[in-house]
Amino acid sequence: MKPITDRQIDFMGRRKLAFIVSAAALLISIIAIFFLQLNLGLDFTGGTLIEVRYADAPSLDAIRQLLEEQGFRDVAVQTFGASTEVLIRLQQAFDPDVGDQVVSLLRDSGTDVDLVRAEFVGAQVGDQLRDQSGMGMLVALGVVMLYVAFRFQYKFAVGALMALLHDVTIVIGLFALFNIEFDLTVLAAILAVIGYSLNDTIVVYDRIREAIRTSQIDDMPAIFNEAINATLSRTLATSGTTLLVLLALLLLGGDMIENFALALLIGVVIGTFSSIYISGALLLPLKLKREDLITARKETEEEEELP
Repeated sequence: MKPITDRQIDFMGRRKLAFIVSAAALLISIIAIFFLQLNLGLDFTGGTLIEVRYADAPSLDAIRQLLEEQGFRDVAVQTFGASTEVLIRLQQAFDPDVGDQVVSLLRDSGTDVDLVRAEFVGAQVGDQLRDQSGMGMLVALGVVMLYVAFRFQYKFAVGALMALLHDVTIVIGLFALFNIEFDLTVLAAILAVIGYSLNDTIVVYDRIREAIRTSQIDDMPAIFNEAINATLSRTLATSGTTLLVLLALLLLGGDMIENFALALLIGVVIGTFSSIYISGALLLPLKLKREDLITARKETEEEEELP
């Protein structure tokens, strides 16, 4: 069996299938975002936050069920650091006595529990976070496009931007589709996905640029295949080791970072797919040519030769 670095996989020959799969995933994601909508967490919607401390590690499902039976709505329960520290989120207006009420109910069930804090996150703060986070994501994508256009060529920038939008949209769409809570930790994960996916895309683009400049043929799909195959082992090794870490965080990291690890896990998988198939394949419909990369260099050399 040939090692993976010696294999020549025809990625560009399968680009139409990859585009179909990506288009279907994007369509489902966009429909989920606009019609099912995101399950925004307390960071964005506002509500009451209660932290309690148990003597022994409690059952989170039992706490959630007890509070819902007592009339509390939209209850979210998770551990906060140690297994005995529990964070309770209630999407309701703040009541100064709500912390004592919750602790009293929990004590009535026969458990030893103390109130640590009870706070309110206003909806206005949530709106501000939502607006600023959206603006931050747009700024990040804009800076990425400018960097790639300056480092390579504007067609590369368009391809990289479309690939990043592809990754971000699918990650957000999956959270909307499966009604997974979307909070600030997930937003941080999405920004990390942008950086991770861009890093892979830059590596592929750099190899494509060098392959175009040094190749003696004008068959762009063949040149792209050669470049992507040359970076394939590096891409898979990087993604594989990252996925191992993220799986450990997802399974062992606790409830506080569960959605963060899940978003990164999905993003790394989608980003690896897009860096191999989407970012490079998009340069073909954008009609990237050899002249786009070597004309500027030739003009510079001619100017230097003039006396």
